[in-house]
Amino acid sequence: MKTAKPSRAAPSAPAGNGHGHEHARERAATPEAALAMAEAYCRERGERLTPIRRKVLELLLASGRATKAYSLLDEMRQIHPGSAPPTVYRALDFLLSAGLVHRIESINAFAVCHDLTQCQHGILVVCQQCGNVTELHEPGLRQALVAQIEASGYRLSGDGIELKGLCAQCQAAGAQDGNAAPAPTRAAKAAAHSSH
Repeated sequence: MKTAKPSRAAPSAPAGNGHGHEHARERAATPEAALAMAEAYCRERGERLTPIRRKVLELLLASGRATKAYSLLDEMRQIHPGSAPPTVYRALDFLLSAGLVHRIESINAFAVCHDLTQCQHGILVVCQQCGNVTELHEPGLRQALVAQIEASGYRLSGDGIELKGLCAQCQAAGAQDGNAAPAPTRAAKAAAHSSH
């Protein structure tokens, strides 16, 4: 997953958040470093990054963008032919509860958290065309947005905040084609998926 400003250090987050994180971690430079960081983090929590959980996280890291559960299942079946949907969903549930991945509600997909064990998740900007996800870590902006939401009488049902759009690459591809192509509708995506 991309980060908005790679040169910026991850901010420290307060203790007592939803994931039980005690401190923030630095961003991993490689997928191997990210997996090692995730394993160490799980050990600190008294949990295990089992081989299946590790493989699902590895597939998400290799993807570099939001990935649907059934795409992960297809990839798992190439490695472990007997893999069933509950295997992938249980691994994703664990990774979500540990704060290692995000569920991208707007496209029903999953992406690795940009700072694997970051206490305060950022604002996710999701490309509705290619599934690229950028995580913005602007605590002041996030706090102001949450305050405005709460002042309007709403309470957030989770810690995820998503914004939809088209990434620079999809905008450029659309400009080359004459005009930006509209994002596919959910019905079109479902029809395309069912034809596989």
